[in-house]
Amino acid sequence: MAKQQKTVSVRMVPLSSAVAMVAAALALGLLIGVNVPGVFRGGEKSAPQAQAPAGGLPPAAAPQAQAGPDAGTMAHIAELEAKTKAAPGEAKAWVELGNAAFDADLPERAIPAYETALKLSPNLPDVWVDLGVMYREAGQAQKAVGAFDHAFLLDSRHEISRLNKGIVLLHDLNDPAGAIRAWEQLLAINPQARTPSGQGVAELVKELKAKNPEPGLLAPPAK
Repeated sequence: MAKQQKTVSVRMVPLSSAVAMVAAALALGLLIGVNVPGVFRGGEKSAPQAQAPAGGLPPAAAPQAQAGPDAGTMAHIAELEAKTKAAPGEAKAWVELGNAAFDADLPERAIPAYETALKLSPNLPDVWVDLGVMYREAGQAQKAVGAFDHAFLLDSRHEISRLNKGIVLLHDLNDPAGAIRAWEQLLAINPQARTPSGQGVAELVKELKAKNPEPGLLAPPAK
């Protein structure tokens, strides 16, 4: 979409263009190298490099008051809603509505639009990723993980789905072991995968393991 991508946008489809919000999240600083709180949109084909990423969601922390969408944005969304009413069986129309709501940071509108699109056309991994991003923003972390997993089932080389899954598991669900597994799946696809800040995912996994030496993660080979 010529839309802003909010996480390393797992809305990896050629749906829209990305807007770099991840920079704001990362401006808070990587505490130990594993603090990568922003998820990404599905429109990207590979894990983000040091360049400006497609949008980035802020950490799922205390929400801050911010101005809502402007009148022009809301008018555009209303036009797209009218389009879905005129053609309720057209998945593309629902995706466009979801994208517009995504860019306007309106998960309560993006989620039902994406869900409807995926009922009509379920084989859209990038849309599943963007749905996951919106679930996360709405405070539904488990549903976000499920959406990212669905994208990965459809495309076993979907890097952003693995990156975002690890972020949500680590920062929202307090599951470092699960985050490590998700990021190791990403590294199996792309050993050079990096975060938007340019830090290697392999380095993050190493640091995370050092901080969370759970049984089985760092256990030496049995003799």
